[in-house]
Amino acid sequence: MTSMLVPLFTAPVIEFRELAPVLILFAAAIVGVLVDAFLLRDWRRWRDEIQMGLLIGSTVAALVYVVLNARKGLSGPLAMGSLMLDGPTYVAWGALLVFGLLAVLVFRERRVNGGVTVFASAASSVPGSVEEAEADRVRLEQTEVYPLALFALTGMLVFVAANDLLTLFVALEVFSLPLYLLCGMARRRRLLSQEASLKYFLLGAFSSGIFLFGVALLYAFAGSFRLGDIAAAVTAPQYGRGLLYAGLVLLVVGLLFKVGVVPFHNWTPDVYVGAPTPVTGFMAICTKLAAVLATLRVLYVALGGERWSWQPMLAVLAVLTMALGAVAGLTQRDVKRMLAYSSIAHAGFLLTAVVGASQDAARTPTSVSAILFYLIAYGFATVGAFGLVTMVRNEAGEDNSFAAWSGLAKKNPWIAGLMSLFLLSFAGIPLTAGFIGKWTVFAAAWRGGYSWLVVVAVLLSLVAAYFYLRLIVVMFGGEPARNSFVSEASGWTWVPVLIGAAATVWLGVLPDSVLSVASGLGTFLR
Repeated sequence: MTSMLVPLFTAPVIEFRELAPVLILFAAAIVGVLVDAFLLRDWRRWRDEIQMGLLIGSTVAALVYVVLNARKGLSGPLAMGSLMLDGPTYVAWGALLVFGLLAVLVFRERRVNGGVTVFASAASSVPGSVEEAEADRVRLEQTEVYPLALFALTGMLVFVAANDLLTLFVALEVFSLPLYLLCGMARRRRLLSQEASLKYFLLGAFSSGIFLFGVALLYAFAGSFRLGDIAAAVTAPQYGRGLLYAGLVLLVVGLLFKVGVVPFHNWTPDVYVGAPTPVTGFMAICTKLAAVLATLRVLYVALGGERWSWQPMLAVLAVLTMALGAVAGLTQRDVKRMLAYSSIAHAGFLLTAVVGASQDAARTPTSVSAILFYLIAYGFATVGAFGLVTMVRNEAGEDNSFAAWSGLAKKNPWIAGLMSLFLLSFAGIPLTAGFIGKWTVFAAAWRGGYSWLVVVAVLLSLVAAYFYLRLIVVMFGGEPARNSFVSEASGWTWVPVLIGAAATVWLGVLPDSVLSVASGLGTFLR
């Protein structure tokens, strides 16, 4: 008698080549942790260089795989359907790797901070304690910031490609937890930094709970976590739409918290100001890019059939977000806090294209391609601007007050000129990348039938332009501040600044190449 053996488990199918960018970053992060923990004492002085080499090498290798896989046209579900490799995934992965690398380069800067990095010498010690003083005296440095950044980037890569809600939640936590830690590791004003970290953690945990509750309700509605299955259930519901609407609201709230949309924006100004400036620059573009793309995938793939329900809600939130970011930005006297409210305003501009949900690429950019281009344009200006913010200082350290930036052009016209370029791009002035970015998202919203929202967005753009221009006037027309100076930065900071400036001009004058790539890769797969 022969017996048939029925396998209890099915071996998972993992597409290693397609997943190589994620696996490379994850492996490099693990190696970075091991290096920090077990490196021999004689090699400890090379720990920073080894960690930086790991980060640069892994990021470049992952980017090479993204380009090679895109050229081969590889696409479709990965990891047994948990991830989806499509055009938006390729663009998001490439942008995250580029912006992540540029932003993390500033982590390595020592020249502007008296020979040490901006991170606390002993992050676990109590501020003002004997342990902290001793760590400062022997000039200890926290090299675990590099694997933390790699873990955050790994989570972001998974987040933008997640094809089911459970994977989306796990990726959300993977990239959020390292950011909570990084925000609290500033060497200067440590109490403010730890306060920012705690606020971000508590509000982030609260939003994650709301997100998970929405996931549970949508699972109860559709009987599946897969985005495609939820879309099928939306078109043919079996038990009514009550669970759908409740789950939709809670899920979107959890996602919009990461985007920084009103009224889920309260963490943004405090975290931007309290976190170390290189970490703020990293978060300002990478977190926003990952959150916006994940929101797009959920809304367009899983909930596209219910867009008549969520479009009016997001239109109202877009107006509130643009209005608060523009109006609150007018009253700021701190450069980092002003950039925080600028980030909130830009989240509102991005929502205009999300609301439009235009799909016809023959006449105008689709919403997805418009948002991809906008995020790329915004990203280059952001990494450059925060790199410059680290250079303006006083005797105590970095000085972000408008008074410190007064008359900056007379001290260093190059710094003032580059900062003005980035501010003009944020404002959407012609011949900058920001102008083309705003034109694409407004065109997508207009095409989607939300012309009134475009009119409101244009008017609020004019309001927001005032506080950008005000800082430019302060830099070029104000009296030079006596107690502030511009510190000489190394190449670790100048590389992202100069690349950001060149890309801002290039995308403003010759945007066709990037627009065509975004248009060709602007369709989500199911």
